[in-house]
Order: sequence, then structure tokens, then C-alpha cells
Amino acid sequence: MTDVLVVGAGPAGRSLGAACADLGLRVTLVDPAPEREWPHTYALWREELPPPFDDTVVAAGTDRMTAVGTRAHPLEGEYCVVDNTALRGSLHRRSVREVAGTVRAVEDAGTRPTVLLRDGRKLSATVLVDASGGNRVLCGGRPARTASEQTAVGVVLDAENAAPLLGRAGGIFMDWTRPPHVRQGWPTFLYAVPLPGRRVLVEETALARRPGLPLGVLRERLRNRLAGRGLEHCPRLAEERVRFVLDDPVPEFSRTVPFGIVPFGAAAGLIHPATGFSVGAVLRLAPLVAGAVSAALGRGPVAAADNARRVLWPPRARLARHLRLRAAEGLLTMPSEAVPHFFDVFFTMRRRWRHAFLSPTGTPGECHRAMTELFRHSPWWLRRHLVLGGLGSGLLGGPRPDERTEGTGPLPHGKDAERGAS
Repeated sequence: MTDVLVVGAGPAGRSLGAACADLGLRVTLVDPAPEREWPHTYALWREELPPPFDDTVVAAGTDRMTAVGTRAHPLEGEYCVVDNTALRGSLHRRSVREVAGTVRAVEDAGTRPTVLLRDGRKLSATVLVDASGGNRVLCGGRPARTASEQTAVGVVLDAENAAPLLGRAGGIFMDWTRPPHVRQGWPTFLYAVPLPGRRVLVEETALARRPGLPLGVLRERLRNRLAGRGLEHCPRLAEERVRFVLDDPVPEFSRTVPFGIVPFGAAAGLIHPATGFSVGAVLRLAPLVAGAVSAALGRGPVAAADNARRVLWPPRARLARHLRLRAAEGLLTMPSEAVPHFFDVFFTMRRRWRHAFLSPTGTPGECHRAMTELFRHSPWWLRRHLVLGGLGSGLLGGPRPDERTEGTGPLPHGKDAERGAS
């Protein structure tokens, strides 16, 4: 008999499955190809890597990251690229049953929720976990809306060839300098991080756009950027393509809890709506969600799913997400020529406030303070764009989040009150 059935074998699914198994729960993991290696490059700041994870899951890192708006800003802290093989290995549990299959539907909502696989097999468990990413196969599928997406196209170069791009920096968090021959259009930035074996991943990235900027446009801009540094003919060791949704809403209570479904990772809206970061959040939250499921499992699937939701999205976390969504909406409406100036202001703020906004653990009060500091240090013309873009409503149009009472008050009203990695 299975206690927890996890759909999806990405970082989110495997981390929650491992955490549940560590508590003695019987876990089944379902994925079309559970043994498939994770193809994407995951990165995070070292301080976001929760225990017990350590250097063994870090493939490469640098403490010389730089951000560029109209000028360079050295960034404090170590930025790490995850060793996918090592992390995946650290999350493997021999007690977890792995099933190769594609989930087609949730068949019933009785005391033992059941999923129906495409080949006709049925799998039952007390609690179902949807860690299927943006597909949300158990939570009703993709919302019928045009989403804000982050897209990127990258190539892997050897470190010697990448040197003209990096200069003295160990990596580039974002460089908003326009590529050659790009005079107008949606703003994009260069992202560059070290990889093992003296290699460097360089990506042309559209931070957020609704819908996402086409990959063909990004590929051409990256080609122009490399050519501008004399790198048009250097060998490309690999190509990486990225497209994921930033602002999917938190799945509705009525679609999850009554059916004993626990969404997790991107399916739960855990992607940071302004940056796209998620791995640090799922690694930190997995043991907490597993504990919530285990504590309520004896009371049935509905109680277990409800307990998990309370851990995933307490009022303070949803309020912090609401503030980040407002900031992300402001960026979506900002004129392209203003974006580098915006990040000049952002990266000259104190590290504490920058980190509070970028980190998945920032509280509503910290996020509000970061946005207030950003607004206060912006020139008047940039403030105007921030207000017109909706950021001002998160600062001036409502009560200030109170650190003494946050987590007990009402949620913000309106359609964004419920809006939110696999």
C-alpha cells in the first residue's frame, strides 16, 4: 500500500519523495522516464542551499559575480551551479518505488485517490503529489491565460573562449548591454556561469515577457553578442534552450485539497515570479511539506493535503508572493530603455534588501522594505514608470506589511490574491 504517490521525477518530485521516505512513508514515484538525467542547468546562491546539502551537490561556483545595468555592480556571495547527477543521487531512496508511465487523469476522489496511466494501469495512494511542473497534470492542467514566461538560449564555451565575455568577473548574473545590431525591441541580458571542466555557459535571456520572447530571436541576439567579442567562430560545446512560466497561479483549493492532491514545485507556483529561481525553495520546503503530510496522514487524504497547503502557502508567504508579482508586472510594462537603469538602482541597494526580494524566504515586511528602498533611490522619471507599471500599488496603495502580525491577517483582495519547480 502506497502512502504518497509523486507524479514527476524532477528536483521537486524527487526531493519531496525522498523527504517522505525519510519519515517512513511508503512512496511511489511516477514519471514517463524516471531514470532520465535532468537536462537543465540549475543555479542558486550558496546561502540558499539548505542542510544537509553541501559541496557534494555543487558542480562549480564563483564568488566574483557581476551584474551590469548601464555600469558594473560586483555582487557579494558565492553563486553555485548544481551538480545534477550528484543532487539526483542524494535524493535517491531505495525504498521509493519508481514507475515509468504517463499520468492521464485522477480517476476518483475516495479514501484512496487513484491515477490512471496512459497504458491503462491504475495506481492508488492515500495522498497524491503533483510535481509535474507547468503541466499540472493532477491540478487541472495549464490555466487558460497568456502567461509571463522566461526564455533563454545558451551555448557552452570553453573558459578560454569565454574570457572576452567575462573580463575579470567569475560569472555574469545579468548584463543588460544591448547586443550589436540590436537597437530596439524587448530587452534581453547576458547570463554567464562557470561549469566543471573549464567550461562556461553563456545565455541570452528574456527575464519576463507575455508571451515569452521567441527562442529564434534570442539565438540571433546571442550570435550577435558573441560576434561582437570576436567569438563568432569559436566552438560551441552544447546548446541549452529554456522556456518556463513565471506567474502561474497557486492551484485552487477546490482542485487539490478535496482530492487529496498536494502540488509541489512549479505545479504549486513555487517559481520566483521575478527571477525564475525555484531549486533552493523546493529543497528547503520538501522536509516541511513531508512532515505536514505525515502528521495528518492518519486523518485521511483531505486532512493531509490541507496540512501540506498550510505549510506551502501560509498567509505571509502568499503576501510576499503578491508583492513580488507586483514588481514583476512593473518590469513587464517598463520601456526597454529604462530597464538597465532600473537594475542599476536595484544592484546599488544594500545586499540585505536585494536578497530579501530575490530569496524565496524573504518575508512580506522585507519584500516591502526592498521595494520601498528601490522606489526611494530611483530618479523621478523611473518612479513614474514604476507607478504606471503597478509597482506603486504594492508600496503606496495598501497597508504596510507588519512584521509583528504578518501571517495572521487577511490576504490582499483582488485577482492577484491567489496568484503565484519541478
